Amino acid sequence: MSRLLAGGVVTALTDPATIATASNGELSRLVQEGRRTGLLGRIATRAKATGYPPGWPPAMKAHLDAALRVCRAQQAEIRRETAFISQALSTLGAPIILLKGAAYVVADLPAADGRVFGDIDIMVPKEAIVEAESLLMMNGWLSTHQTDYDQRYYRQWMHELPPMQHVHRGTALDVHHAILPETARLRPSSRLLFERAVPVAGWPHVHVLAPEDMVLHSMTHLFMNDDMRYALRDLSDLDLLLRHFSGRPGFWSELVARAQALDLRRPLFYGLRQTQRVLKTPIPESALADTEPFGPEGAARPLMRAIWDEALRAQHPDEQAWASRAALFALYVRGHWLRMPPLMLARHLATKALQRPEQDAQSARQPGV
Repeated sequence: MSRLLAGGVVTALTDPATIATASNGELSRLVQEGRRTGLLGRIATRAKATGYPPGWPPAMKAHLDAALRVCRAQQAEIRRETAFISQALSTLGAPIILLKGAAYVVADLPAADGRVFGDIDIMVPKEAIVEAESLLMMNGWLSTHQTDYDQRYYRQWMHELPPMQHVHRGTALDVHHAILPETARLRPSSRLLFERAVPVAGWPHVHVLAPEDMVLHSMTHLFMNDDMRYALRDLSDLDLLLRHFSGRPGFWSELVARAQALDLRRPLFYGLRQTQRVLKTPIPESALADTEPFGPEGAARPLMRAIWDEALRAQHPDEQAWASRAALFALYVRGHWLRMPPLMLARHLATKALQRPEQDAQSARQPGV
């Protein structure tokens, strides 16, 4: 068995030279895994950087070239949409922080290379979020979750408005006032995040998180989440962020200190170890030692390590093993448990279960697209 077939997407990311010696069947499998994980564009970026080898199947090169074109088009759309958002919120009188993928693009970070995007995430101060929503609505963005329960759920308990979509361009926008829900067990201070936000040159009113905060937000988004569909892509984001920022003087000690200040010790513990284990991210021993007390205690530590290892394994779309399904379910339950107290969680899941048949019926009545 070749190294590429054994490691799939992870091997293509960590050792792209293996792509040059892969068989046609292995390359076909890699394309499927790459699409499923949202990493085909990033694999294409790595493969192009190493040089397409002579004799490569034209179909494989075509797949990778197409993936790169999609990524470039999406990046251009992110920039256009950010300009529209900046203009719409120009009178807000408060900073606008771009989060996740949009921040990587506008700040011109390596984590934007080969990345695909689903929506744009921004954060504004909580005291300005009502005005921000009004300004966005006047410029064509409307809420997409219209049931009374969904509206109350987002506005009272979550860290964001109900998702918005532009009526003409169809672009999706999430407007946050924090990086975790109000009901979550961890409560990082939004005030601390805004105090160190960095303005982006050439983009009026637009900021991104400080480097350490950007890394911690990436870790929090991945390791506090219940949806693992793009977990490996998010881990790759984190790998690129750590490699990029690690050259900054004092970065590692400041990262640990910032995790303590923001109450994000556990996401940092998992983030450093999983990027090192899966993607071979160079992590200083001092940083691993400093964060050792941040992990779970007793038997929970090896159990969680095994669960994350399995969940982050790139599986072929048609061959997801029972262990992967069990790990993904465990993280789904854990993600909800960390975001809501037990009674609220039970009520929320029951309400959504009752809503689903009605939503499915409405979808069935919609014409095909």
